[in-house]
Amino acid sequence: MKKFAVLFTALTLPLLLFTLTSCKRSYDYAAHLSEVRSDLFLCHAEEFDFTLACLSREYPYAQDGIACPRTDTVEIEVKFKEQVQSATVTVLGEAEYGGELSYRNTKDDWYYSVGVSKFPEGQISVRIRWEDSEREIAATSVKTEHTLTPEAALDCAVKAEQNTIEALTVNKQFFGEFRVRLLRRDKNYYYVGIVATDGHTVSLLLDAESGNVLARRESA
Repeated sequence: MKKFAVLFTALTLPLLLFTLTSCKRSYDYAAHLSEVRSDLFLCHAEEFDFTLACLSREYPYAQDGIACPRTDTVEIEVKFKEQVQSATVTVLGEAEYGGELSYRNTKDDWYYSVGVSKFPEGQISVRIRWEDSEREIAATSVKTEHTLTPEAALDCAVKAEQNTIEALTVNKQFFGEFRVRLLRRDKNYYYVGIVATDGHTVSLLLDAESGNVLARRESA
């Protein structure tokens, strides 16, 4: 009887381990992320509003349903409440970076971007210089302990759009790309874009804590 038990265990254990391992496997939709805005840092001063976004984006950036390798950058927007002629920004700290801001007519703000090896967390100190003025101020992340990760938000979108995902899947291979952006309005939201190879896009607005879909739109 003991020999039978040992033999049974020897034969079934590898199968059991394989089954358990197989159950844990699921399709890696995160491998198809072409853009991720994972954090936003905000501050409001008497003279301006400041936003820093942590962005991981494919290069080249295209609406083609194909996710290319991504690079990490921070994008800074400063909206002055009075007209200025020039301005610079410096993010202070151990990895200090910054430079001259560029004015954008389309948004009536000042913009700067730079590649980084690590995104900031929690809170940052920022120095803004314009004309003959200067201000150093702290900007705080909008994320809380309840904010979903971009990957978790993507999972919620995939579950909510099973028909869309299945239509873009051939022989168990997904043909499309995802764009996930953390947004801040009255509270935190996630935008999730599901982009097909022909550019057709399903856009979802998710609650950033529950992952519930609040709005849906399709565009060519």
